[in-house]
Amino acid sequence: MTKIKICGLFREADIEMVNMLQPEYIGFVFAKSPRRVTAETARCLKRLLSPNIQTVGVFVNEDAHQVADLVHEGVIDMVQLHGDEDDGYLQELKSLVSVPIIKKVAPDADCEGTDYLLFDGASPGSGETFDWELIPPSQKEYFLAGGLNSGNVLAALSKKPYAVDVSSGVEVDGMKDFGEMKKFMERVRSVGG
Repeated sequence: MTKIKICGLFREADIEMVNMLQPEYIGFVFAKSPRRVTAETARCLKRLLSPNIQTVGVFVNEDAHQVADLVHEGVIDMVQLHGDEDDGYLQELKSLVSVPIIKKVAPDADCEGTDYLLFDGASPGSGETFDWELIPPSQKEYFLAGGLNSGNVLAALSKKPYAVDVSSGVEVDGMKDFGEMKKFMERVRSVGG
């Protein structure tokens, strides 16, 4: 079954909603974004989160030791990289943490140092749809993001992602919306991936 990640949570109300809906993953954005959270906010939200849901920390060119600190504190269970992190960075991070790493890559790239690939639009969190036709046949499981919503997620599932990753597609006026999240999750669950 295709997994679901709801990204960009930053309010207690967001956590209450996902606790009811139970996606496999939620994302805390530590990079520059309208949904950015501080480490302290993420700590507080993590304490309220159902233990069945894994937290993914989203970073852009962050110091590897800062990322590792959040992993070691138990604030995040996985790391998602959206910047120019190269193989050297990945090796350093892997020496510091033993959690799965997701890396945004160009469709023609394959990152050996990651556990999962991420295909996303040019402006993550903007609602801009990623061109799914660019997804190469890959030996590695991947997260598919970029403009997903309840209206197009069934088509996205035909690309056989490991997980679908949604942010603005489940928002109303810039805030996570329970009805939109529920509709999105029901669509994904209806086909069992």
